[in-house]
Formats: sequence, structure tokens, C-alpha cells
Amino acid sequence: MRLTGRNIELTIDNLIVNYDDEGDEKAPVIIFIHGFPLNKSMWDMQVDALKDTYRVIAYDIRGHGNSDAGDAKFSIDLFVNDLICLMEALELDNVMLCSLSMGGYIALRAIENYPELFSALILSDTQCTADTPEGIEKRLKAIESIKESGVEEYADESIKNLFAAESFTTRIKEIAAVKNMIVEMSVESLSNTLLALSRRAETYGKLQNIKMPVLIMVGSEDKITPLSTAQVMHERIPDSFLKVIAHAGHLANLENPSVFNHHLKKFLHRFAKKQFHYS
Repeated sequence: MRLTGRNIELTIDNLIVNYDDEGDEKAPVIIFIHGFPLNKSMWDMQVDALKDTYRVIAYDIRGHGNSDAGDAKFSIDLFVNDLICLMEALELDNVMLCSLSMGGYIALRAIENYPELFSALILSDTQCTADTPEGIEKRLKAIESIKESGVEEYADESIKNLFAAESFTTRIKEIAAVKNMIVEMSVESLSNTLLALSRRAETYGKLQNIKMPVLIMVGSEDKITPLSTAQVMHERIPDSFLKVIAHAGHLANLENPSVFNHHLKKFLHRFAKKQFHYS
């Protein structure tokens, strides 16, 4: 029997997974995959915007939010396996994915390995390359800093890069919510996820094989995965669409939700109607 609502707990392979499941059971299904170091609540405005038309699922990646961390070594492939196990438990296929940042790494790998399970993809503020040596070093230093100085300081430093400058006066509530998501994570989960991100493989080489509708969105002020990064994916993925979200940094869905949701709804509506021309 399907459970609906927010903060549902499901045990899969002795791991408690926390998720939201809203909307009509017979409607097209879209799953939201959050970024690091956040949780599914970052998608609340998108879930509310879509639940009257779609079956909308948002879940906490292991070690984030209210999902267990488990004992396995964190990796993007492990996170992909968790996604597939959740879909199997909920008896889902023909799923649309909406992802941001780390969620994009998971979504791209999932579609590469299980293309038959997915029908459309939204990538926001993410990238397809592996970490550079400088990027790896930065993540390792972040792990040291978290262990030495604590999560609160790491949260404050992270926020400086996650949001556009103007958001610090226009999105105070959202910034506070994001900081709270970060400080609620354990040192172990933060460190293990940073290691997983530093070790991830690139997906650039397989982008040209994607055979489904793809929408790419990026905040105009994103310092972590800037427009140039989004353009690389757009040029590589056949017939993909690229939209720049003004007045937004790395968390475009939180910083400019009205424009983000407009493009998301328009893309999904045209996809559902099989009208693939998108402007």
C-alpha cells in the first residue's frame, strides 16, 4: 500500500530512507535529488508547485536529512544504487529526475547505467566532470576543517559560495534554512560525502548517449558550477535545453523559485504532451 505525505520512513536493506510522496498515484512521476550538504526539504517549493499535476517524490540521500548513513563506503555509485532500490521498493519506472549539484552527479550516473528506467532529466547547477587535483585538495582541506573547527564554521563558509550576493538581503529565510540543513549533518556524513565527491568519475564521455528530453538550468551568479559548465553539458547532450536563472547562485531553485518553477513546469508540460520544441 502506498503511503503519502511528508517524512515517510521506509527500510531498504536495513537502511532507513526518509522521503516525501505527494500527488496522484496515476500521475507521471518525478523524483527530486538534492545537493550537498542539504536534504530533501530544499525542494519543498517545487514539490508544492507540482503535486497537483504530478506524483512528486523527494528523498534524503543516505547520511543526509533523516536517512540513515549505513556502514557502506559513500560513493556516487552507492547513491545511485540507493535511488534504484527506492524506486524498486515503490515499484516505479518511467521516472523523470530533477537534480541539483550532487544530485546531478547521481542522476547522470543513474541514467548512464539504467536508461530504461527514466524518461526525462532536469539538471540544475551541476557538472559532468570529475574533480580536478585542486578540487580534490579543497575537499580534503574541508574535511580537516570540519574535524578541527566543527560543522558550524563549515556551514558559514559554505553559504558564502552557495548563494548569490543579493540573496543575502532578499533570501534571508532560505539562507537560514540551508545553514540549518548543514549544521544538522554529522561530521562523519559530511566527511564521507566530501570524499565520495572527490573520487567521483566523470560522466562527460557518455552525455551524447542520452536519448531523452533534458533541461539544464543554472543560476546566473553560480560560482561553483557557472554558466560555462552548464554550456558544456548543453552542447554535449543532444536536443537539450539551457535556461539561465537570474538573481540566483548555486541554489537557483531556492533563490529564484518563481522563474525556476516556470521553466520546470513548462518543460514537464511540453514533455508530457510530447511537444519537444521548448523556448
